[in-house]
This record gives sequence, structure tokens and C-alpha cells, in this order.
Amino acid sequence: MVIRADFAASLVVFLVAVPLCVGVAVASGVPAELGLITGIVGGLLTGLLPGSSLQVSGPAAGLTVLVYEAVQEFGLSALGALVLAAGVLQLVMGALRLGRWFRAISVAVVQGMLAGIGLVLISGQVYALTDADPPGTGLANLGGLPELVSDTIWSDQALTAAAIGLGTIAVLVLWPRWKPAARMLPAPLAAVALATVTVTALGLPVARLEVTGLLSAVQPPGGPDFAQLAEVGAVGTVLAFALIASAESLFSAAAVDRLHDGARTDYDKELMAQGAGNAVCGLLGALPMTAVIVRSAANVRAGARTKTSRVLHGGWLLLFAAAFPAALGVVPPAALAGVLVHAGCKLIPVRDLVSLWREYRGEVVVLVGTAVAIVVTNMFEGVVIGLLMAVAKSAWETSHAHLEVSGAEGDGSGTGPLRVRALGNATFLRLPRLLDQLEALPHDRAVILDLSGLRHLDRACAAALGNWAERRRPDGEVGGGGGSGVDAVAGFDAVGGVGAVGGVGAVGRSGTACESGGAGGAGRASGAGIGAGVAGAGVAGAGIAGAGAATLTTPAPTSTPPSGHKGP
Repeated sequence: MVIRADFAASLVVFLVAVPLCVGVAVASGVPAELGLITGIVGGLLTGLLPGSSLQVSGPAAGLTVLVYEAVQEFGLSALGALVLAAGVLQLVMGALRLGRWFRAISVAVVQGMLAGIGLVLISGQVYALTDADPPGTGLANLGGLPELVSDTIWSDQALTAAAIGLGTIAVLVLWPRWKPAARMLPAPLAAVALATVTVTALGLPVARLEVTGLLSAVQPPGGPDFAQLAEVGAVGTVLAFALIASAESLFSAAAVDRLHDGARTDYDKELMAQGAGNAVCGLLGALPMTAVIVRSAANVRAGARTKTSRVLHGGWLLLFAAAFPAALGVVPPAALAGVLVHAGCKLIPVRDLVSLWREYRGEVVVLVGTAVAIVVTNMFEGVVIGLLMAVAKSAWETSHAHLEVSGAEGDGSGTGPLRVRALGNATFLRLPRLLDQLEALPHDRAVILDLSGLRHLDRACAAALGNWAERRRPDGEVGGGGGSGVDAVAGFDAVGGVGAVGGVGAVGRSGTACESGGAGGAGRASGAGIGAGVAGAGVAGAGIAGAGAATLTTPAPTSTPPSGHKGP
């Protein structure tokens, strides 16, 4: 029973994979056979290895833009060396058990990366819809769209190709709604098959795929190709291949795990399986592989039970490529471009943006910023920019700090001291706002600043708060004589917080740092008198290790310096 289910599922996945493997290869600027080779390796090799039992690997639209850029910069012969190096890097990361850490990547960055890929993919494949060559990547393709429209209108062949491509997209959209037909034949294969039959039957003047045969397409990398790996650009490409393919594969594994009740994915083993597959693809000069959610979901929904289904799908791909190579020669590129335009549109999370904006606006900023950066620059730089935006957003959100201001208890005259309690994480990112709030306090009232509610206090904030307290103290007043100075400044409570801020003590009147001392967190001045004193997270660390109150609160100002302190 299990074998029958896996056999049936393998045929479904095979039918889904054929047009996608060929289409991704053509869009990447390489022979169509190289896409089939990657699909074969993904089934026969990666499919056998442990990791995720039901997800299917092969060439993916998510790497199309990056592969195209690499081929344009380094040449087709160097592609194998780049993919091989990326596969070895994946093997190393898997051996070091780094697979689980890919789950720590911001979802907004991943969605932005896929959206950027989708935009670049669409902008490039729109040209292929009319049998035209794209002028470049990203902005160049977008900028050339008006000229493309003008050229297409005055060309019968371009209009015919565009009709074939748009018809393919229409079939892809409508076919799943015809349930009986959709159960028998996957939409991508149905769309490409209908387009091919139409072009062949009517003898339409559109381009066809150029095929050379499976063995002729294999181009193992040579010595000069490996020598290019020493270039800075090649290193960046290898890192991009490895990191993006790994992230896409492991995110796909997490999604596939939610579709079935079987064994969960071992992320480290799956990472090594992907690395082994890419290493072999590199030796054959083929495209890089990732786990592909479209094929994986089709595998699960078709009733697959074990990894046998994905291995068999690789066998069917090999049989097709070896026995029917001429079948690819009648497929119009415009139909494959339609498949990829449709796939590119599905990479852009348009429906999620509205709901995401209502709840997580920062995530939308990162998503859109990453996508725009990929379109404007390139894949690698765009992803790096997205990651930096995600880190900056997280730093901003976790550095939340605010002040609570209240009057002295029992004093209804409005002239008593103000108690200001700082809460949250005080970092340099929030310093301007904190200082603005402190400067806005009435200057005719004494202030008690309590830092014991802070979970974190960095060096910049500690120094700035000390300087603010010094400015609040009346000129020439050491201990204060009542009035509008800072009566007391409570130290940062390191026991209940995140940790001490090393090397930042309280700034005394003379500018010499105060140390926290004593098990209870009392303070002493190491220089000339400090008056009311400004206690920070001290160097000595008694405020850290003290079992009692870990904060330092100096006495309220009097007309004479407190005992134990020297005057100026």
C-alpha cells in the first residue's frame, strides 16, 4: 500500500518538475538540460539521504536571478566551481550543526528576498514572453519595459509569442479550478503542453528551445574555473549560493513538516544532504539546488509516505531526459516564461502585506526594503541590506525605555521633589528621547532619579545621565542647600537586570568616578565630594554581587556635605 502511494506521488512530482526544471534553467541563462540534471541529482542522491523524508529538491526560481548574474560575470564554465564550493560550505555548516540557526533568520528578510527575486524574475521573463532578450537585470529591465511594449506592438512574431505566454499564464490560473482535470495533470505541465500543441499544430512563428543532449550539456569545471574562486566577487557568490539555498531549503522543510504527521526534519542532516547534492551538481556543471516547496507540497498532497517517491521522481526525470530529448525541442520559450512569471508573482506576498502592516509595520519596512534593495543592487547585497535592517529594527524595539514621573508622597504644595523612575532598556538608541524628557522637567523642583527599574544601562546612557545630573546641580553647590538640584540618583540595579555596565561609575562633583562598595550597595567617593552624587553601575561590582539592595541612593541634599565626603 505504501509503495503504491509513493509510486503514484512520484509521477505527480515528475510531471510538476519537468516544466519547472527546464524553465528555471532557461531563465538562468543556461542550457535546459542542466535544469534536468539538477532535478535528477536532487531525486536520486539528495532524495536518498536523511534529513527531511518528504520534501523534494531541484532547481528553484529563488536562485534564478543569482545564477544568471553569476553566469554573466564568470561564465557558464565557472558555474560548476561556484556550485561545488557552495555545496562544500553547506556540508561544513551541517557538520558543525549550524542548520538550526537558519531558523533564527528574520522571516521578513526571507519574504523580502523572495519578493525581490519575484520582481526581478518577472521583469526579466516579460522579455522572454515576446522572444526578446532582457537588457540586463533589475532596474535595467524595468527601465526597458516602455521600449519593449513599443517593439512588441509593431512585431507580429512578438505579438504571437506574447499571446502564447499570456495564454500559458491564463491556464496556470484557471486550471486548478477545474478539479477533475487538476487531479489528473498538474497545472504547469498542462499549460506548457497546451502551448506546445498550439504552436506545433498551427505552425506559429515563435522560437523553440535549443537542445544539445544530456551528456553534451555536462561541463565539469576545470583548473581556470577553480582559480576564479579566489576573486572577491566569486567568494560573495559562493556565500550567497550556500546561505540562500540553505535558508530556502530549511524554511521549506519547516513548511512541509506542517503538511504531514510523519517524522520531523533533522535540520543539520538536511543541510548536509543539500550540500552533497550541490557538490555533485557542481562537479557536473549544473544548476544549484534547493528544496522546492511547490514540488514538496505536491508530493505530500499526492499521498507520498516515504522518501521513495522523491527518489523515483528523479528516476523518471533521468528516463525522460535520456529517452525523449527531442521533446524539449518543440517547447516554446514563451510558454516557459509564462510559467516563471506566474511563479514570480506567487513569490510576492501581496495578500499578507495589508494584515502585516496593521500588526507589524516594522516587518513590512524590512520586507519592502529588502525587496527594493535586491532590485536596485543585486541578490547578495540586497539580502545583506535586509539583514542589517532587521538587526536595526530589533535593536530599536528591544531598546525601549521610558520615564515615570511622580511628585513626592504626601506633599500637596506642588513644590516637593519630583521622583523620576526609568524603566526598560536604556541604550544609546533611546538616549535623545530620554534626555529630551529629562530636560523638560521643571527647573524649580528638586529631582530624584531612580534607575533601579532598568533592565540594561549602556555606557553612553550612564555617562549622559551623569552629565545631566551635574548640569541640574546649582553652580557652586556641592551637597546642595535645597532647591532645584538633583537630590538623589539611584544606581542601576544589576541584580535584577541584564548585567552590569563595566567601567562606568557615577560621576562626582570633581569628575572622579564613584565606586559602589559594601554588600548593601552603599557608595563612597574616590575623589573630592560628590554632593548629592550620581550613582551608576560601578566598577567595583558590589552593586552586582550585593545580596541586599543593589542600587545606590545618596542622601537628600543638605546645607553641609554629608559625612564621609570632602568638599571641593
